[in-house]
Amino acid sequence: MPELPDITVYIDHLESRLVGQTLERVRLLNPFVLRSVTPPIAAAEGKKVTGVRRLGKRIVIALESNLFLVLHLMIAGRLRWVGKDAKLPGRITLAAFEFPGGTLIFTEAGTKRRASMHLVEGEAALAAMDPGGLEVLESGLEEFAARLKRENHTLKRALTDPHLFSGIGNAYSDEILHRAKLSPVALTSSLSEAEVARLYDATRATLTEWTERLRRDAGEFPEKVTAFREGMAVHGRFGKPCPACGSPVQRIVYAENETNYCARCQTGGRILADRALSRLLKKSWPRSIDELE
Repeated sequence: MPELPDITVYIDHLESRLVGQTLERVRLLNPFVLRSVTPPIAAAEGKKVTGVRRLGKRIVIALESNLFLVLHLMIAGRLRWVGKDAKLPGRITLAAFEFPGGTLIFTEAGTKRRASMHLVEGEAALAAMDPGGLEVLESGLEEFAARLKRENHTLKRALTDPHLFSGIGNAYSDEILHRAKLSPVALTSSLSEAEVARLYDATRATLTEWTERLRRDAGEFPEKVTAFREGMAVHGRFGKPCPACGSPVQRIVYAENETNYCARCQTGGRILADRALSRLLKKSWPRSIDELE
């Protein structure tokens, strides 16, 4: 799922192309992507774009008449910018937004239709869609610490909870925790003040550095938006060497996600139980990184 760095870069490019431009036509190629009925989507046509902003992991395109198009890419949703008369990609196109200078295409790969679009009227209606997560790049340490310890969760869950923190998902939470040298399953209530400060610094540094890196790599428009990036320390790098210590990166698999971490850097050498594999291997499941090496 595109997270804060990816969404920020999308917004950079959308602002430069769309602000001041008139949305001439909205084409729904998959009607199920539209999750609102009032106001009707036709109300957006003929309106100028007044701004583009981020709302958690959502992209908000502000229009005249106090209207807001809200796009949630979810896992496989992506945006493309093509010439006005360009042919739209076949089955993956959900919607197309036609402007005088080109067309913004909303796509989704795969068969599971999770990406969504809403058209809402008024700031109050838009605010109702905000999960309320803290914007870490705009907040101080005390505010971060209070939000982190508001509920007792594992660090992985806390960082990825959109009601606690804004814009952080599976990929960058792995990178943040590796940088902070903290276990993904450590409980928020157990952290010392020094560990909280380390996590705060790691969160800000990771999000800032990756945003700048993706800006440099985006080119004309961000095309290769993925959760698995060259240069990541642990995310998506199971079995590969940790860039800090050289030990093989470990993982915990659950549902459709996995958590990647370095046992030597983050868990004192202890390999965390993977529900599927540890149940299968039982007593043969390694307990430490030294058993693997």
